[in-house]
Amino acid sequence: MIVREIILALAQVVDLVFTLYIFIIVARAILSWVNPDPYNPIVRFLHSATDPVLYKIQRWVPMTFGGIDFSPLVLLVALTFLQRVIHAVFIQLASSF
Repeated sequence: MIVREIILALAQVVDLVFTLYIFIIVARAILSWVNPDPYNPIVRFLHSATDPVLYKIQRWVPMTFGGIDFSPLVLLVALTFLQRVIHAVFIQLASSF
């Protein structure tokens, strides 16, 4: 019974981490529409948190169309899929106890 609750709590924590990172990616995409101060700590954090993953996606699938970069959208879809799969695995694991 305790193991089941621990697994469910861990599932919620992992779900929260995915959700926070998704919000960071959305904030980064919105910031790309304006000309932010590159020395702003928030802008620097958003770039440092998302650039490594976005650069890998851009290298694998160059998704620019008319000057618009679609790599954040690809990352959001992949993260949402991964979030749902991992959450389902945790729920299935918890139900086995």
